[in-house]
Amino acid sequence: MTSHAQAPPRVPAGTRTALAYWLRGPGLGQLREEPLPEPGPGEVLVRALHSGISRGTELLVHRGAVPPAQADTMRAPFQSGSFPGPVKYGYLSVGVVAEGEAALLGRTVFCLHPHQTAYVVPAAAVTVVPPDVPARRAVLAGTVETALNALWDLGPLIGDRIAVVGAGMVGCSVARLLARLPEVDVVLVDVDESRADVAERLGVGFAAPEQASGDRDAVVHASATSAGLQRSLDLLASEGTVLDLSWYGDRPVEVALGGAFHSARLGIRASQVGAVAGVRRGRHTHAERLALALRLLADPAFDALLSGESPFADLPAVMRAMAAGRLPGLCHTIRYDGSA
Repeated sequence: MTSHAQAPPRVPAGTRTALAYWLRGPGLGQLREEPLPEPGPGEVLVRALHSGISRGTELLVHRGAVPPAQADTMRAPFQSGSFPGPVKYGYLSVGVVAEGEAALLGRTVFCLHPHQTAYVVPAAAVTVVPPDVPARRAVLAGTVETALNALWDLGPLIGDRIAVVGAGMVGCSVARLLARLPEVDVVLVDVDESRADVAERLGVGFAAPEQASGDRDAVVHASATSAGLQRSLDLLASEGTVLDLSWYGDRPVEVALGGAFHSARLGIRASQVGAVAGVRRGRHTHAERLALALRLLADPAFDALLSGESPFADLPAVMRAMAAGRLPGLCHTIRYDGSA
C-alpha cells in the first residue's frame, strides 16, 4: 500500500515542534515531528508526563481491524489522519499545563489526546487531576469513565451477585467500582489465572470460566470474545442481563441462543462510553462524568491495573510487542521527559 511508504511531512526550520506517535499502516508505527502552535485564546499547551495504552481499542487500530463502517464512530477526540493509516490515535494522556489559560498554568491535567510529547488543545478539553491522584494513575481516567458509565447502565442493587467476564483494563475497573457497593458479591472471570492476583488487589473474587458459579443477577462482559459472551449468558440467573462492553472490531461473534436464552428470558445489552448512560444523561455532562472518574481514582486499588512502563522513544517497539503477545499485563504506560 502506498500509505506504508509515506515519509513524515517536513516541518519548516525554526518551527516549534513536538513528537507524536503515528501508525503509518497496520503494524507500522513511528514517531513523527510535527509543528507545535502557540496557544490562542481559550487554549492551553500541555507537556505530557504519562500516557496509557488501551490494549483493546488501540491494538485493533494497530492491526488495521477497524471496520470501515465504524471508522467515524471510532474516531478519537484529537485523532489526525484516518484508518487504517496514516493515523495518530490514542486517548489516555496526562500532562502539565505549561502555557495558556492562567487558571490552569502548572496544573496536572488529563486529556483524551493521542501519544505526543506536547500538544495544544482548548482549555475545555482538559480535566484537572485531583491532588490525591498520582499523575501515572490518572491515565486510567478514560477507562474508569467507561466503567462508571457501565455501572450507570447496569443499575446494580444492594445484595446483587455479579460476574465480570474479562479481566482487562475495563473489566477490572468495573469490578473495583462494583466492589465498593455494599453487599454486592463480585467475581472476576478470566482464562488467564494470573489475573487472580489482580482480583485480590481489587477486593473481588476470581474464577476461571469453567469454575465460575452461575445464578448471577447480572454479568458484565468485557472479554471481546464469542466464548466470553457465551459464558456470560451461561452464568445468568433467570431474567438476568449481560451488559456487553466489548468492542469486537471486524470479528464475527457467535453465541448459542437455543438453550436457556428464551426459556429463562435472558437479555443482552450494550454499553458504550461515547454517550452518557441514558439514566444519567439529563443530569451529567461528559465533562462531569470524566471529573467524577478522576475523583474515583483516588482509590489506590487501581494501581493494580498499572502493569508496565516504557519511555516514549520505545513506543513503536512497545506496540509491536503488545500486538505479538510478548508484553502481557493490563495498562502499560508511556513515560515522557520530565515525568517523575
